[in-house]
Amino acid sequence: MKALVTGGAGFLGRHLVDQLLDSDNDVRILTRGDYPELADRVGIVRGDVRDKEIVQSACAGVDVVFHVAAVPGIWGPWKTFHGINTQGTLNIIEACQLHGVPKLVYTSSPSVVFDGKSHVNADESLPYPSKYLCHYPHSKALAEAAVLEANSDSLATVSLRPHLIWGPRDNHLIPRLIRRAIAGRLVRVGDGTNLVSCAYVENVAAAHRQACDELSPGTRVAGKAYFINEPDPVNLWEWVDQLLDLGGLPPVKRSISARLASSVGTGFEAVYRVLGKKAEPPMTRFLAAQLSQSHTYSIENARRDFGYQPLVTFEEGMARLAPEIKAIADQES
Repeated sequence: MKALVTGGAGFLGRHLVDQLLDSDNDVRILTRGDYPELADRVGIVRGDVRDKEIVQSACAGVDVVFHVAAVPGIWGPWKTFHGINTQGTLNIIEACQLHGVPKLVYTSSPSVVFDGKSHVNADESLPYPSKYLCHYPHSKALAEAAVLEANSDSLATVSLRPHLIWGPRDNHLIPRLIRRAIAGRLVRVGDGTNLVSCAYVENVAAAHRQACDELSPGTRVAGKAYFINEPDPVNLWEWVDQLLDLGGLPPVKRSISARLASSVGTGFEAVYRVLGKKAEPPMTRFLAAQLSQSHTYSIENARRDFGYQPLVTFEEGMARLAPEIKAIADQES
């Protein structure tokens, strides 16, 4: 199989590339950076998903596109999020149609259906909300809707929604958590009882391959979205304390109520907009809700339709991550 992985040098993308290579697939990546360590293993197309010509060149002659590239975050201009996450995805769809690529596997997010409320064992019947608390989920929802609408007899599409991806080589969640803890800026939001579904990165990569294997025009996978995470949720703040402990750091001791955090987030958002600040506020309404509410998702549809089953247990994942957390903590201390 000839596969294109957009964002193939990123956190999830790199794990997906490794698994595809382990299965003797021919892999090409679309990335903005220069990664010489990958040059002898994959084909590299350097460029931005907002560039139609680059995207069309990258998609030529492949059997499947895994569209993983995205800009994450809870703050920033709509132009950036829409340009990369939405328009970039539209460029991918157009390129797939132009070159007759038969399969498109899109990496989405459960935040596309986040309506400001807790979700408990929610399934894919959740609708898109009428409004969003930040640009990231809004831009991803528009992209996902376009991907699913593009499903046809010539292009089979599927969208996967991994929740809270974690694991080795994380360059976002874990380093940020450790830095905040060391700086004394880590505060529990809410009463500390909220449960969340999390998704170990190698399991998420495997889900992409499993969905691809079952994807073809007319199958029950085509044109659908699926939540991807571990079978059992974790208590968010107990898990945070476990991660900190792996780095030799004390547990979170300070706390703030969910209501106060939301009010503080509203204030920060207003001030940052007036001042035109590009840096991410310490708190936003979206972040307050994510840190204080329960968000758990059912994987039964993914299990039924393409046999999704996590390959790595939560305990094994934590063991694999431990050395990295310790190294990050030592470096930041």
